[in-house]
Amino acid sequence: MKNFRFKVTIGQKCIPKRKTNLKHLYGSHAMVTTEVRKGQTLRRIEKRSNLSRQELLEKYIEPELPVVVTDATHDWSAMGKLTPDFFKAEYGHLTKEIKGKTYTLTQYINMMMESTPENPAPYPFNLNIRNHCPELLDDLKPEIIYGKSDRINHPLMPRFMLHGTDIYEFFFGGNGASFPFLHVDALYLHTQITQLYGAKEFILFPPEQAAYMYPRPDNEKISQVDVFNPDYDKFPLFQNVEPLRIVVEEGETILFPTKWWHTTRIHEPCISLGRVQLNAGNWDDFTSDNYKSWQQYRPGIAKPALLYAKTLGKLMDIQEKFNG
Repeated sequence: MKNFRFKVTIGQKCIPKRKTNLKHLYGSHAMVTTEVRKGQTLRRIEKRSNLSRQELLEKYIEPELPVVVTDATHDWSAMGKLTPDFFKAEYGHLTKEIKGKTYTLTQYINMMMESTPENPAPYPFNLNIRNHCPELLDDLKPEIIYGKSDRINHPLMPRFMLHGTDIYEFFFGGNGASFPFLHVDALYLHTQITQLYGAKEFILFPPEQAAYMYPRPDNEKISQVDVFNPDYDKFPLFQNVEPLRIVVEEGETILFPTKWWHTTRIHEPCISLGRVQLNAGNWDDFTSDNYKSWQQYRPGIAKPALLYAKTLGKLMDIQEKFNG
């Protein structure tokens, strides 16, 4: 794939940036854009620095728009520390099964560093940080609060409401790898991905394009379409998609709200932090999705748990109001 460079302006600073042709992903018949129409206003995925918490809330969280924050990791000790060599030395014994085969982290990182589009390393190799390396959480601070408060880490938030969803994860991947499917994140949680090492390409579709996504019959959050090789005979409406595509560089963080369909592709060895976010904007969807699951798998607790979740949401609303 041939790349060329253009500039993205952030304040008065210009940062070199890679741009690639979308047609090799979506075919010559697809409609391709890097803008989102919100009402009659054209919106781009912006790259921002020196973004205050209030500005993040008013310009991106409340309007439900994605943004890339370029300097959130400025004070993170993770940057420059959490490298492939570091993980091999400190956590190389950890294992992960991918497509029926088990790899140690050392084995996987060696494959990741040699990965090519013709022979990509399997993906993803992900680790739950709280389970496997909680001591590294301090290297990932200060955290980004995506909302008026960090609801997912609220002291009254019961773990059973997360259904095994990892709040903090490391993702490892190599050149040529891509996420296995186009999706919306579990439990309608918001998404934060920070690039700790290397870059990652994101392909996003705004919520108004949900009618073109062909969700699986057994999971409304996963598309049946192979986004990198779509079958337009089987999924003709997918020809109408207007994807957004952006490369998130090392040290940058992409934040986007739930119901934005997305997937990723990797062009170099990379290590990412994945962090789910929960706020007032997705609380009702989060609660409703939980209730559906409880009805199916734990019907005895479904109604009491729903009542607790609604009460907790009201409590958080009051706390956020008084805490400003």
